[in-house]
Amino acid sequence: LLLSGEGVNGTIAGDRNALDAIVAHIRNWDGFATMEVKFSHAPAMPFGRLKVKVKREIVTMGVEGIDPRSDAGHYVEAKDWNALISDPDAIVIATRNDFEVQAGTFETAVTPHTLSFRQFPAWFDAEAEKLRAEGRTPKFAMFCTGGIRCEKATAYVRSKGYDEVYHLKGGILKYLEEIPADQSKWRGSCFVFDEREGLVEGLEIAPK
Repeated sequence: LLLSGEGVNGTIAGDRNALDAIVAHIRNWDGFATMEVKFSHAPAMPFGRLKVKVKREIVTMGVEGIDPRSDAGHYVEAKDWNALISDPDAIVIATRNDFEVQAGTFETAVTPHTLSFRQFPAWFDAEAEKLRAEGRTPKFAMFCTGGIRCEKATAYVRSKGYDEVYHLKGGILKYLEEIPADQSKWRGSCFVFDEREGLVEGLEIAPK
């Protein structure tokens, strides 16, 4: 679990009663009553231990003045995501690191080839310079694992003067949970940071 002034993010595992108890506890904190929670399943405990860290940023971008709580882009529900990324005027961006993208990504998505999230601002600034040279003001559709990283990424893009900035609400995990395989534009598996390693449609564990 990661705690910061930006909020709380993390993945924990246990039986349903234990999980319900800790979620209820966190929802009692000021401002957390409507906290988004996603559930998935595993046949065995996917973590060896519980870790709780206090950080300056939930996901470290290293850019001052970016507030994902107020400045993030427009949320797009999973059911509407296919239409957005099929729009020829949309640039679809994976705000994930290169090893995650290698496991899976959406059709037509641009890959920044970053090794850490700190590299994303410089990558985007270079891309934005190319777009300005071409006279283009596109819309951006951005996605990440659970919806957290792209909140900060879209806030950064908006700080650069772009208005049509969208991101997948709940991230790839919500998309895989809600969108049937025969309608999915996802290719590969979604890398997750636990013993399951990767998930596919229906949040099933990807074959190894």
